[in-house]
Amino acid sequence: MASGYGLAGGPSRCFPFWQEVLACYVSNTSPSDDSGKAKCAPALEDYYECLHHKKEAARTLAIQTAYRKQQAAQARDDAPSAAQIRRLGLLDAPMEEKNIKKPKWLPHKEIN
Repeated sequence: MASGYGLAGGPSRCFPFWQEVLACYVSNTSPSDDSGKAKCAPALEDYYECLHHKKEAARTLAIQTAYRKQQAAQARDDAPSAAQIRRLGLLDAPMEEKNIKKPKWLPHKEIN
């Protein structure tokens, strides 16, 4: 990946981030002193995010969780009541009315 070229022949999507990391290391470190590496942490963090999308995934999960929690807290005005569901006749109807055939080879239990 260090070459920066993807399978399609052009630069990979994260190559600009890699160039920033390299430029930071070149300008802040030397063969005898690498104490300036700490200055490159933000650039390296951006490069890793480009590669793995961990922050993006965590942010997406947090948004989805908050959305689902908010949806569950709201009462649905159009939700059918239990009585309306029972009136459909599907729960107490015989199998023929439900258009369900008895399984031929599997055990079957009649539900009354």
